[in-house]
Amino acid sequence: MCAQKWDGKHFVRTRRGLSELGLRVQLGHPPGVVCPRRKSASVDFVLYDTTGVHELAVDFCGCEGAPERRQQLMRVCWWPATVKEPNTCATFAVIKLFQILNCLGKLSAYDFLRGLEMITNHDGLDKPPDRRKPFMHIMREWREVKRHKRSKTGHTEGGVRATAQGALALKCRACPQPGWNLPADWEDTPIFYRYLYFLFLAQDANFRLTNRNVSSEEADPILGDGFGYFTKREGEDGYKAHIAKHASEQEISSCSGFQAMFLANMKKVKGLRTTGIGGVTCSRHNMWRPNGLGDLQVGERYCNLDFLLLSALLTFAMWYIVVSYDIACQYSKKFWERMEKLPKHMQLTIKEENLWWKVPNFHLPPHKWPCHSPFSFHYMFGAGMSHGEGVEQNWSFSNGAAASTKLMGPGGRAATLEDIFGFHNYDRIYVDRVLPKRLAVNIKEGGKHRAALLAFTEGLEATRANEVREWREWVLRWESKQHSDPKESPFEYKEAVTTLRDIQLKIAEEELILTEDGVEVEQETTPSTFIVMGLSLEDAQRRLEIDVKAVQHPTASQKLGFTKRRTALVKRIHKFRQLQLVYMPALRGFLSDRERQVLDGNGEQLAEATRLFMPSEIVNDGNRRRACAGGLVEVEARMREGEAAEALEVVRQGLRSRTMTNRFRIKNYTGQGALTRGQGILRQINIKIHLAKIHYRYARAALLVLRGHGVWEDRLKVLKDEDVRALNERALVAEEEARGERLDDLAAALARPAGIAVAEGIAAGEGTTTLSWIWHVVGVRKEDDDDPKLHEALRVEWCKAFARSRRFEEEVRLLREEMRRTVAFARTAADQWDALAEAELEGASRELTEGRQAYAAEQASRERRTCAFLERKWAPILAKADDHLEGLDGVGEQVMIEMEVGDELAPEDEEALLEGEED
Repeated sequence: MCAQKWDGKHFVRTRRGLSELGLRVQLGHPPGVVCPRRKSASVDFVLYDTTGVHELAVDFCGCEGAPERRQQLMRVCWWPATVKEPNTCATFAVIKLFQILNCLGKLSAYDFLRGLEMITNHDGLDKPPDRRKPFMHIMREWREVKRHKRSKTGHTEGGVRATAQGALALKCRACPQPGWNLPADWEDTPIFYRYLYFLFLAQDANFRLTNRNVSSEEADPILGDGFGYFTKREGEDGYKAHIAKHASEQEISSCSGFQAMFLANMKKVKGLRTTGIGGVTCSRHNMWRPNGLGDLQVGERYCNLDFLLLSALLTFAMWYIVVSYDIACQYSKKFWERMEKLPKHMQLTIKEENLWWKVPNFHLPPHKWPCHSPFSFHYMFGAGMSHGEGVEQNWSFSNGAAASTKLMGPGGRAATLEDIFGFHNYDRIYVDRVLPKRLAVNIKEGGKHRAALLAFTEGLEATRANEVREWREWVLRWESKQHSDPKESPFEYKEAVTTLRDIQLKIAEEELILTEDGVEVEQETTPSTFIVMGLSLEDAQRRLEIDVKAVQHPTASQKLGFTKRRTALVKRIHKFRQLQLVYMPALRGFLSDRERQVLDGNGEQLAEATRLFMPSEIVNDGNRRRACAGGLVEVEARMREGEAAEALEVVRQGLRSRTMTNRFRIKNYTGQGALTRGQGILRQINIKIHLAKIHYRYARAALLVLRGHGVWEDRLKVLKDEDVRALNERALVAEEEARGERLDDLAAALARPAGIAVAEGIAAGEGTTTLSWIWHVVGVRKEDDDDPKLHEALRVEWCKAFARSRRFEEEVRLLREEMRRTVAFARTAADQWDALAEAELEGASRELTEGRQAYAAEQASRERRTCAFLERKWAPILAKADDHLEGLDGVGEQVMIEMEVGDELAPEDEEALLEGEED
């Protein structure tokens, strides 16, 4: 706060109140001692502190042998803005405060200094001098010195000049780090446990962290090029030189539905130095990799991501690397060819088959079908419960700095972002809360899935022992290969169904028109665009209506969520109305006054209850033809047919899953407690079937209006509640259950556990079992044990259950190993600091040596206390993990041994080996 002076009537704030009151700060001497040769500082000396901005009278010591002025200031914890004749300083306390607020809350220097000014003089009548630029110099120096200090630069020969690339970045302690946290014999690990030393990485681009071309690297240079998280830019083998060779390269294309990379290049990029940042993290612990960050120039290109990925792996030797990327399916195709164009020292030396490519779990569903199984973490050996989405979470932490860094020069921006990324890593360096929590969850869930798999397998092996063995080997063969043919996947249904998307694609191809040159171009808006929008709106309305009905007494948070969804739906309906004027121009003439109000958006109807007035909603065929543009009715009819067929297939798949779940509950569980264990799975299956049933009825009703009665009804019949039953469910039981699942009591139906009686094992009623029409239309035979459809459902469900159980077991082992590595890393770091605490650098003064040794001893002590803390805190959960892993059957490991050595041994030797494994 500002000092105040009594003027005889009241206190008055003055800018130089402390000096006017006679205060002079003497440096270089003990308190109360005035230097006889003191030398005054500049009259406009300003000190930034947590208490405000102060203008002080400062005297430096002028005695013979006195330290330099900067040293005198540093000894009282004042950081000078310049080396010679400083007249602006900041206390260590205010520097630390701003650094934390800037990294954690992304508070800009402008706002922080404005806050200090308001603390000093909140009315603005006598503002303190503006020293924002000197303060930013102080912060930049502080950040650079601090990261060198923490990375032992001051304890090594050569100092800053000897700093290696990436040496100033905080490394992930839970990831495998050769020489730091791996056991001496880690290279001799058996094949079925090598996943414990997989390195999981994730890469992505962020288009929020842009930078305007407001300065230059000459005026604002980057300090420590390549020392931290950003890759090395300068030099013949630097990032800039590599990018310059690919200046004309096109941006990455994608087979998925995500268009962020294309939209980023469509935005205004004029005047930008960089359009964003590309980054590489360890995907299991969300820590930025050293040299894994770099600026993007023209969107997201292969050349940028290639250099960043290989730079992040520089001097890192591991057997296996798993890289997740939202378009890994395309990016990986020619990666090894592109790698050869980079400097030799950056090229990977591992085998091509040991570099695995995966798509993050959230990004995978919109990809095309052939990408699903080959690029899924769920079906990869050693993946555990990795999801690959961690890099997306990391961007959310740094995006708050986008506004302030956008207008910075290259050097200031790089220093700020380096500090923010370093703070992010420091906050996650010990993961003392995350890892044990994950371990507890996976022990619990892994036990459930293992018990379910054992019960499932036991029931199957009674009649299908050979098939179960074949399925097991099929899964393990699939997991041992990379980029396998999706047609060979044991996790996919082979049945081909004409879906709504297939119909949409066919219609879109038909809507292409030929230009005079014979080139096909697509119309800006087409009838299919309008119908697809309507179908999407209908689906959103149905889901919202069901969600609202399922919650009888919504909380305030749930009500807010419904309100937001309704608002978004209203906006989409408004856009739909605009297209409706084009494709249904005469609609208004065939509506009643009430319906016209709905069309105009008047009235108080809810968004989910608002009629869209699709062509199928106009019952009279003549009116429908006159209200719609030519061809629109037939487009909707074709799409409705595909929509109904797709919904019916979802019903069938759900019924297959329900049949097998019930069958094994009855066969393998006894007692009320055991029978209720599978209720959660059954409930989810029933919800899926119920939603698909409603969807089918909507689509069929619309198709009946559009086409009338015809031969299509032989395939798409009326779906009654009693028709929704599996191959071996009696009609009477299904009808009784369906009676309780009416739409007017939806909430109770969704909450009620399933109780389907299974014909197999029940003598009564066997002769009266009838097959629902939904199975006749796809050519299914009544003999369910020989039915190929049911056989395929069994295979897919068992293979997925087997893969899930393996992933949970792998995750427990991975987490246990990561926790061990975290402690081992701290021990190694403590040993290194201990050695530095005894070391002396040649030519160093006694005071400097003492300071270095004291700092090293402090860091060693902190690392050892960290080891003791983590070992004590993690001991209970690690004991539970050991109990969980004890007694696992190791079936997958045995088959992997067979697959690994089988081709290399003679038949008799192989037979003997397998007999020994069984013993």
